[in-house]
Amino acid sequence: MSYTGAADSLENACNIISDTIGNRRLRALFDDGNFMEIDRFAKSSDHYAEAAAGYGTIEGCPVYAFAQSSDLAGGAVGREQAQKIRKVYEMAVKNGAPVIGIYDSMGGRLQEGTDLLYAYGDILRETNALSGVVPLISLVLGPCIGVSAMIASCADFVVMSGKGELTVSSDGKGGSAKEAAKQGNAAIVTETEEDAVAAVHSLIAKLPSNNLDAVGFEDENGGAGIPSAGNSAKDAAEAVANQDSLQELMPDYGVSARTALAGIGCGSAVGILAYDGILDADACSKAARFIRFCDAFNMPIVSFVNAEKFVSLRAASMLSSAYSEATCAKISVLVGNAYGPVYIATSGHGANADYTVAWPQAVISALAPETGAVFFWNDRLAGSADPIADRKKLIAQYAAEACNPMQAAAQGLIENVIQPEDTRAELVRALEMLSSKRVSTLPKKHSNIQL
Repeated sequence: MSYTGAADSLENACNIISDTIGNRRLRALFDDGNFMEIDRFAKSSDHYAEAAAGYGTIEGCPVYAFAQSSDLAGGAVGREQAQKIRKVYEMAVKNGAPVIGIYDSMGGRLQEGTDLLYAYGDILRETNALSGVVPLISLVLGPCIGVSAMIASCADFVVMSGKGELTVSSDGKGGSAKEAAKQGNAAIVTETEEDAVAAVHSLIAKLPSNNLDAVGFEDENGGAGIPSAGNSAKDAAEAVANQDSLQELMPDYGVSARTALAGIGCGSAVGILAYDGILDADACSKAARFIRFCDAFNMPIVSFVNAEKFVSLRAASMLSSAYSEATCAKISVLVGNAYGPVYIATSGHGANADYTVAWPQAVISALAPETGAVFFWNDRLAGSADPIADRKKLIAQYAAEACNPMQAAAQGLIENVIQPEDTRAELVRALEMLSSKRVSTLPKKHSNIQL
């Protein structure tokens, strides 16, 4: 073959590859003109491999990524695709950069037989090995079923568009984006593919590149508002975060616990948790996983607490273990109710918190005031002409006198009592103080927490 013929062949191959769905999506994902493809001409059977892979920058941050091409044999997973993905992983670990996987595939290349099992197992093993070393994001833009769904769900965050499907069921049932959001399988769900890509950009801008790195906000950009005494924990969290920086995760799952990434002043991004009301099993599971993510990448955790009780013992133990095991900076703000197990699990010494503050209206008690008042002060109702009305007054008095934050501060349960409007400034100072926190722990593989 002449040199001219070889050049024509190369040009034709480049055009074919550049026009695949996976390649187009990666170019759209990375900063303009910043995508560098790897293993571009790798073939699977009689066509090019069913996934594109490469690296570049997103929001100026180095990132590695792969994208399945549903227009090539349905994006079927096989040996060549697995090798591409593994190379992305290897390069990401060597260079300490996040990995984004774009999923859109009808399944595996069944004709490969046992090689397919090896390919799937290889990707799944490597994905779990990467967890906690570099951030992993799955962007589900089409079908992602069976083992592929298991691999995608191993990521720290799953982002889905409205056309995404995520389910371990081979028939695709129960895998819509809305169902994934309700089940806690997706952190962010958007209507369009473009919005999903924008959400990934926002995540990358807030995340450290690896577990030895940190991400910073150079501009405080003010708070979104001023917290007031009537705020819920969620409202308080939104008010103190840098303006337009708060990005909520899994908003439709375990709604009594809110999780988000945000900036508070200058310095590293923080993980925000806001607890309101009664914490069910989903809320605890959601919060515990988020805490473990933040701790893996040494991101500070700020918890806003206004909750009375847990529903599930197993879930409560899981949340408590996540807090106590985490060695990253941990700050708790008690904005309302913080009773017994909830206070112990999320705040103060039981949670290994570094700094705990309360608003003046916070109610901090070993027992719910309704229980404590009747248990400790029931004799005051003796001879009451109207026991029901007097009991309500007694409970209110007990909460005000025996459960107020000044009492808790006097007993060393919290470090400070602050006005709501001072919360942001207090947090900025505390985060600065804790920015160099280092903790040595006993040598062990891991804790055996409730799951």
